[in-house]
Amino acid sequence: MRNVSIAPPTQLERLKYQVAEELGLMPKVLQVGWPGLTTAESGRVGGIVARRMRDARQPGD
Repeated sequence: MRNVSIAPPTQLERLKYQVAEELGLMPKVLQVGWPGLTTAESGRVGGIVARRMRDARQPGD
């Protein structure tokens, strides 16, 4: 048996999974992985992640 070390998820990975869960895509991600998502699905996840990252960097009004 191989000794495999798994790194903890990064903040970006946690955000991706959170968004996928909110969009109801987690069952599909867990079943077929991220490459199994359609272009529209992955674009939606990416767009929301990008918006949240951008909003987190900008100071509040």
